[in-house]
Amino acid sequence: MDFQFSEEQQLLGDSLSRLLQDQFGFEQRRAVAASEAGRDPRLWAQIAELGVAALGIPEAFGGLGGGATDRLTAGQAFGRALLLEPYMAHVLCSTAVQHAGTRAQQDSLLPQLASGELLLAWAHDETAGRHAPLWVQTQARREGDAWRLTGQKSLVLHAASAKHFIVTARVSGQGADEEGLALFLVDAGANGATLRNFKLMDDTPAGELTLVDAPAQPLGLAEEGAKALAPIRATLAAGTAAACVDMLGSMEAAFDLTRDYVNTRKQFGKLIGEYQALRHRVAEMRVNLELARSMAMAAAAAVHEPASSPAATDLPRAKLVIGRHARALAHAAIQSHGGIGMTEEYAVGHCLRRIHVMDHLFGDADAQAARLAKMLG
Repeated sequence: MDFQFSEEQQLLGDSLSRLLQDQFGFEQRRAVAASEAGRDPRLWAQIAELGVAALGIPEAFGGLGGGATDRLTAGQAFGRALLLEPYMAHVLCSTAVQHAGTRAQQDSLLPQLASGELLLAWAHDETAGRHAPLWVQTQARREGDAWRLTGQKSLVLHAASAKHFIVTARVSGQGADEEGLALFLVDAGANGATLRNFKLMDDTPAGELTLVDAPAQPLGLAEEGAKALAPIRATLAAGTAAACVDMLGSMEAAFDLTRDYVNTRKQFGKLIGEYQALRHRVAEMRVNLELARSMAMAAAAAVHEPASSPAATDLPRAKLVIGRHARALAHAAIQSHGGIGMTEEYAVGHCLRRIHVMDHLFGDADAQAARLAKMLG
């Protein structure tokens, strides 16, 4: 795929890489991951100052404009650093507000999102859905002019840091129905909303949100359930593209660690990188990496310009290819390191953990293969 970063995109990626090297090295990351909050708000503020939070948000609301392709260099930098800040939640929620919110809601929320001051969390996944992208059983019930939600959301990224949740709920229909969905804003401290916090395999903070008649405000017009389908799909597409480029960044980190290791580690008086089997393995890792790079760009282009590309198949295809090649590269990286690659104190194993989490978000490689088979069959 012929794609070149603009000068501004490259400068942003370089600035982020320098910031993360200075403020979020691997040992610093381990300390942040072990903390109670599991993240560093000061680092997120510095990232926002560079304009990352404003990417993809229209200039009319204090953003920098652009779309998924403009977030590529940032996403790569975050994947390389195994970032623990709420970037994915920010991408999801800012996309949802843009596509579903009323003008008043956009005027209120988007400027705060663009500055990085407001943190929202996307509450969509449910345990029974098992990778089905639009499976929603959480019920929305209207009482006069008010709405109340009852249900459980199983994977809410950075839930503990959020001021509000953007929750998908059903105003009509059953779990697998595409029609009858709506989006709601739920205050994090609302009565009837309880949160169980935990950390994912890669130490990303997350939570399980339980709602029992929790008061909610519609994001957009909840009565017109059919109109929520497009915003939900747009949000999931943006998240899928972000997960793809994050995996690419983690692959780059694992590859660089492996290349450096085999070129410096000696065994029986000889650099292990001189052994033919390891040279072939590193070459195969490079092929994995470059294939993933092309597919990550294709995924971003499908979100950024949906009318000019077959986005419906490009996104699951990219997620499938990257997921499989990322796992293959990470496994090869660990094998090349030997025992040290399995230790908690060494970064390469954490790259595999990150890839595992990103692969499962929005449907893992097997789920993407099933979606493609259904679309093309």
